[in-house]
Parts: sequence; C-alpha cells; structure tokens
Amino acid sequence: MASRNATKLIQQIMKRVTSVRGFDKNLSKLQIVSAGDGKCTAEMTVDEEHQNRQGTLHAGLTTTLVDIVSANAYFSTKPEDVHMPVSVDINVVFMNAAKVGTHIVIEADTLKMGKKFAFYKVDISNKDTGMLIATGSHTLYVG
Repeated sequence: MASRNATKLIQQIMKRVTSVRGFDKNLSKLQIVSAGDGKCTAEMTVDEEHQNRQGTLHAGLTTTLVDIVSANAYFSTKPEDVHMPVSVDINVVFMNAAKVGTHIVIEADTLKMGKKFAFYKVDISNKDTGMLIATGSHTLYVG
C-alpha cells in the first residue's frame, strides 16, 4: 500500500536529484505517482530529449529508469535512513519501442529485502495500451 509520507519523501528526493546539472536532468519530467511498502510507481511522457536516433525511448534512459525507480522503492521502506544504496547488478530486457509522445508507467516492486542486498523487479509499460516496453531486474547493496 502506498504511503503518503513515503511518496512525498521520494518526490523531494527526486526534486533534489534533478536540480543539479548532469545526466539526472533527464529525469526532471519523471513523476512519482505512489510509493510505499517496497513499491514505487512513476510516470513520464517520452519527449525529444529522451529519444534515440530512431525516435524512441533511449535504452540508456530506460535502464536509468529501472535503476532510479527501484532505488526509490528501496527508499520507501527506509524513510528514516535515506542513505544511497549501490547497484551491483542491473538487467533490462527491451520488448517494445516507446515513441516520442508515449506516456509510460514504471512500476518497481521489491522481490526480497535482505540485510546486505535488495532485489527488485521493474516493468515499464505504455500507460494507454498496457503494452510492456521493458522489464528489468536490479540488485542493490544496502548493507
């Protein structure tokens, strides 16, 4: 169940992350919809700055979305202890393209939370059609 406090905390974290110069600016249009209990849901419309040469969502940004939204799922379980987890493994399977203008939904869910490692599953889908665009797994060192 999403927590209003966790959602607000993660929205504040994302505001800080995207306020600095650099790659994270690509996430400035990512909206955190809900967060809590090891889950995080975000939405974004694919814009020109998110596209590759074919005019679809760039694979690098897709991987970044898997990374960031699953890390936010972690933060939703530890609101009092917001230290930065470290990625140790990330895998993304690209299933369909998302063209510029596509509204996407990114859903991260905790598979297992251990003392040292946390494991996540992330699905990125087209909000209008439900078509799966990419699915990812992410392992974080949290100890």
